[in-house]
Amino acid sequence: MKSSLLLTLSVALLLPLPVVAQTKPAPTAAQARPAAPADPRAELATRLPVSKPEDFRPAPIPGLYEYARGADVLYISPDGRFAIAGDLYDLADEPTLTDRRRREARLELLNKVPESQMVIFGPRSAKHTVTVFTDVDCGYCRKLHAEIARYNQLGIRVRYLFYPREGPNTESWNKAVAVWCSPNRNEALTRVKRGENIGSPKCASNPVAKDFELGQDVGLRGTPAIITASGEMLPGYLPPDMLLKRLEPAG
Repeated sequence: MKSSLLLTLSVALLLPLPVVAQTKPAPTAAQARPAAPADPRAELATRLPVSKPEDFRPAPIPGLYEYARGADVLYISPDGRFAIAGDLYDLADEPTLTDRRRREARLELLNKVPESQMVIFGPRSAKHTVTVFTDVDCGYCRKLHAEIARYNQLGIRVRYLFYPREGPNTESWNKAVAVWCSPNRNEALTRVKRGENIGSPKCASNPVAKDFELGQDVGLRGTPAIITASGEMLPGYLPPDMLLKRLEPAG
């Protein structure tokens, strides 16, 4: 598309200028004013699926646009021809500009999920709140939950979202649904993580599919995945005291 546009422009520039009759009135100021340049974001939105112009914003490098789909970040040339996938570093200031954008994207996604769609351990008044994507059969997820009282004791509130790693229509998926449909979800989750059978309670709807899709959007590679209030993702299990150190500012 770009090459054909350049070819058309090149041919037009080589053609002789037409002779203009002397009687033709001079253009008005409004006619002489050049047209406003088109927004390159509109063209970029036609090149990337499920995107719209406002999804693109100027990148830290002048001349490029930044596009984030979930926690995946691309840097794209204005004509949509070139894209760079990778971390962008500011050697004079912040180490990783791309990671900052990923954090923002994760928080944007998580903030769309009401807490009524989570299983939460710990009071709202806790000093720290983390969001944990969990698979009820994952060994380290079970280890984390076995210490939930200690996390809470240290002032860490845990908000669980479901991420059955093997996907839909699996045993772990069905267990997650059963937890959600139980009269006491906190108790049911604890029992399932202990390996107990809670049966197969049913309900009209559950958030497991949405949680699973959200986990993919935020860039999960495994479970447990801990996301802090700053949007940082800590992959894997962290003991309560070690997690607290990551959450507390260095002093």
